Amino acid sequence: MRNQYNKTITACFLGYISQAIIVNFTPLLFLFFQRSYQIPLSRITLLVTLNFGVQLLTDLCSVGFIDKIGYRASLIIAHLFSALGLIFLTVLPEVLPSPFAGILVSVMVYAVGGGLLEVLVSPVVEACPSDNKEKTMSMLHSFYCWGHAGVVLISTLFFHVAGIENWKTLAVVWALIPIGNAVAFAKVPIASLMEEGEKGLSLKELFRMKLFWVLMIMMICAGASEQAISQWASTFAEKGLGISKTAGDLAGPMAFAILMGTSRMFYGKYGDKIHLDRFMIYSSCLCILAYLGIALFPVPQLSLAACALCGLSVGIMWPGTFSKAAAALPKGGTAMFALLALGGDVGCSSGPTLVGMVSGALGDNLKMGVLTGIIFPVLLLSGVILCGKMKKNGNAVDCQ
Repeated sequence: MRNQYNKTITACFLGYISQAIIVNFTPLLFLFFQRSYQIPLSRITLLVTLNFGVQLLTDLCSVGFIDKIGYRASLIIAHLFSALGLIFLTVLPEVLPSPFAGILVSVMVYAVGGGLLEVLVSPVVEACPSDNKEKTMSMLHSFYCWGHAGVVLISTLFFHVAGIENWKTLAVVWALIPIGNAVAFAKVPIASLMEEGEKGLSLKELFRMKLFWVLMIMMICAGASEQAISQWASTFAEKGLGISKTAGDLAGPMAFAILMGTSRMFYGKYGDKIHLDRFMIYSSCLCILAYLGIALFPVPQLSLAACALCGLSVGIMWPGTFSKAAAALPKGGTAMFALLALGGDVGCSSGPTLVGMVSGALGDNLKMGVLTGIIFPVLLLSGVILCGKMKKNGNAVDCQ
């Protein structure tokens, strides 16, 4: 029974690699777009905000239609939108009157795919029969990290060998991965989150539960703790060490992604021997120390090492919160996973924004911006402890 779902889990792993491609490939081309299409950098940076904004809207809207059309159809649509966005990126800037409008439309198309993947993939894995769902969930989320690292490494190597002006060829090659995975999801078995005849909790029922709001805040803080550092790691490397943009990307975000993936893979392998709450508490404490190190170390190399250490510490936060929610609210259904994905994306957007705003207000002092961001791992630590207390008091189903 379980063996037949191995292909489903593999397809889900590739789903997160597809998401990593659409999130991380286009930003590598921002400076090239600025030069070749004469687009101001201020307008290009709007693409990041638009990407997150469309994903947030997709997370919210998905509650209404995923259960109606089914997970299989939704997953195929998600992958096709992801691939179409990448393909449109190679065509629309040349055919539309404004190149920026072409890029904008392309980003919106693949952002719909990314938002759907965020909502769909985790519950599909959660529904698959397994001995330890927390292990599988952590392993699943590690593939986003490996996808992130792979996109940066392979794209950087391609641009070095073939020239960045040939980026369209690589974009089409990357698009083949979600296309192939759409075909896979048309064939693999997909288990139901609910028993036959059961209905998931409605939005109204979820909103009445104190535990849901604790988990929602944890999810926001998980996304914010991760992206508040990840988005600024390259800047830290460039300014602190005086190295090039390429070297900065490899030394900053790459190290962060690899260590985050290592943390998730470690729990994915040994999770049956590790208590999830304890692992999340230790990780949150390590994250707080990493934030303090980034902000307070006087030596740039030590601050960069603390950035990498932060990647290790945040690894369990996102998948761990998903696992806790699935165990604590087993009837949460699609609505719960969609809202948690929404919360995570809000965190991914608000974390870097807070750091940037505070840094700008204090004369571009990035270290002080990061010090402000320490509120996110502190709140997440508080949420894990509160969740444990609610479990002991009998206010929730198993919260592990």
